[in-house]
Order: sequence, then structure tokens, then C-alpha cells
Amino acid sequence: QVQLVESGGGLVQPGGSLRLSCAASGIIFSIDAMGWYRQAPGKQRELVATISRGGGTNYEDSAQGRFTISRDNAKNMVYLQMNSLQREDTAVYYCWAGGVYTTGKYGNYWGQGTQVTVSP
Repeated sequence: QVQLVESGGGLVQPGGSLRLSCAASGIIFSIDAMGWYRQAPGKQRELVATISRGGGTNYEDSAQGRFTISRDNAKNMVYLQMNSLQREDTAVYYCWAGGVYTTGKYGNYWGQGTQVTVSP
């Protein structure tokens, strides 16, 4: 059973920074891509950033230049450094792992989410 567990969310003032972490656990042979999505109240879940196993990255427009995604393949972890946070960044942030090769299965997984609130 593969599980993704996020940490690092919380309350931060506008202009502040947070670093989210996500650890994938279980019997994992490899993970193709990892990333972060977010869902604000009343809105659909949207992509924030993804990173391939080789380190290639992709960012949503508003995250470009403010957020940095990174991963540690040996530890099956992905991180999201968020700087210059704005109220519009308030959402539940979900960790995602795509193309997870585990025992007898190859698929995608989601974490349970961590709340990020940007407020004075």
C-alpha cells in the first residue's frame, strides 16, 4: 500500500514563506513524476507544480517565479518552497505521485492534503 503524507502547511502572513514536504511510503520501486495541486474553497483542484524523475519541472503561471518544486528520489520525497505568498494562495495543497511502480501495480496516488492559509 503506497501512502503520501504531506507536512508543512499552516498560517502565514502575505509576503511570507512556507515549505511543504511530502513523503511517499510503502513498497515503491520507482516514481515517474511528483507534484503539488491545490484546491481553494468553491474551486476545482488545480495544478501548482510537477517534477519528473529527471528533475524537469512545470509550474502553474501564478506559481512561476515564487514557488520552487524539488524532489529527493532516494527518499521518495517532494518539496514545495513557496515564497511571496498571497491571499490567493490559500488552499488545501495535495501531494501527487504519478507513475508509481509498486508491487503488482503501476498507478497514481494522492496525499490527504495540508491547509495553507495566507492572512494578515
